[in-house]
Amino acid sequence: MNRKILIVDDDQKIRELLKTYLEKNQYEVLMAHDGASFMAEFERHADAISLCILDIMLPDTEGFALCQAVRRRSEVPVIMLTASSEETDRIVGLELGADDYIGKPFNPRELLARIKAIHRRAGMDRSQAPRFYRFNGFVLDVLERSLIDPDGKAGALSGMDFQLLKLLVEHPGEVLDRGRLAEVTRGRDLGPLDRSLDVQVSRLRQRLQDDGKQPALIKTVRGSGYVFSTTVSTSNAA
Repeated sequence: MNRKILIVDDDQKIRELLKTYLEKNQYEVLMAHDGASFMAEFERHADAISLCILDIMLPDTEGFALCQAVRRRSEVPVIMLTASSEETDRIVGLELGADDYIGKPFNPRELLARIKAIHRRAGMDRSQAPRFYRFNGFVLDVLERSLIDPDGKAGALSGMDFQLLKLLVEHPGEVLDRGRLAEVTRGRDLGPLDRSLDVQVSRLRQRLQDDGKQPALIKTVRGSGYVFSTTVSTSNAA
């Protein structure tokens, strides 16, 4: 797997700290100080970048806008950096397709652990697993990390959405607790007030045309977690 990380932050000290720390851990680091320089670096190295780290507050734009721009082009994992304690910032980032977030100030070791967890999940060995999971007219292609809708249109899934849907289709009819879902999609536990998993489930329901008020596919099990309530078939042939 590529180990090239693109970081945008307008704080030079943070950029230098991250570059030094990540390079000591065998990552190649590309740096940007604002949205324009980030997009220039992203366009130049898009096919080689394995992860982007986006500061939310930048002099010429917001990290949210950059996350949207990245998602229009690529499904490369994204970690958002936020100096705000507002949960809204975290939820918005996840809704726009970010894979994780971390608040400032942060411990570089924690950020490194988040990066490793995302890369580890993205690099899972799927050689012995089925490639296609079929349910309710949809097809999940785990090799292409895409979802084909009943009309035959394929769309890419963000890193966390892919991991969540893959876990659900692998365990249809089984109640999956919130802790397990958080560990698979984020590599960490949820805090008592953390609603990021609920936001992710809501976003996935929209992709699956599942009624959020009366869901038929991803059902909430109060006090426990979620269950994928449909029949799933698998194959390695299209």
